[in-house]
Amino acid sequence: MSITIALVDDDRNILTSVSIALQSEGFATRVYSDGESALKAFVENPPDLAILDVKMPRMDGMELLRRLRERTDIPVIFLTSKDDELDEALGLAMGADDYIAKPFSQRLLIARIRAVLRRAEMRAKTAEETAPEEEQPEIVRGRLVMDPARHRVAWDGRDVTLTVTEFMILEALAQRPGVVKSRNQLMDVAYQEDIYVDDRTIDSHIKRLRRKFRAVDEEFKAIETLYGVGYRFGED
Repeated sequence: MSITIALVDDDRNILTSVSIALQSEGFATRVYSDGESALKAFVENPPDLAILDVKMPRMDGMELLRRLRERTDIPVIFLTSKDDELDEALGLAMGADDYIAKPFSQRLLIARIRAVLRRAEMRAKTAEETAPEEEQPEIVRGRLVMDPARHRVAWDGRDVTLTVTEFMILEALAQRPGVVKSRNQLMDVAYQEDIYVDDRTIDSHIKRLRRKFRAVDEEFKAIETLYGVGYRFGED
């Protein structure tokens, strides 16, 4: 059975182009031009993943996400034409799984979709196979605390909101402090084998990780670059 992805955007061109791209990858699609009609449809027949525009008539993406989270935990990716980190942080804190700014490449969007779906599948398997008392342990590295079971990250006791991909990259680095991970190794963590992304995509994720941590600590230097080699989480 095909995975169903719902697209909610008031831009008809985006609905058409993205829908065609997803169908060519084997996904089934449903499209909606406003949040109200999407919410009604999702309650009756939830998709496997929803892609929501932030700015829409009748009900915007933030409100749609809030109402969805009262009923379901389906994965959600935000699309927006605003490069506004405040909106990004709010959307992720409300329960979005990832966030992509317009304009975007369809190849990148499909890669993010597959990464989010893979993460959701891993969570579902963990929930089925792991008893409550056997939850994944927290990762504590100096001032960093990561809770994989709850997808929470804190630095010096202050929450840092990360996308799914950012979380996976940071987790890979923090699991073995001082050990260098190449871009290719980090791509293997963040993306499935059948997805091609440029290795410089990892550089962009690292920049965003650093920016988010420096928002809570201007002196943050724990993610280190070894030029020509890769990245590592510095040992305290």
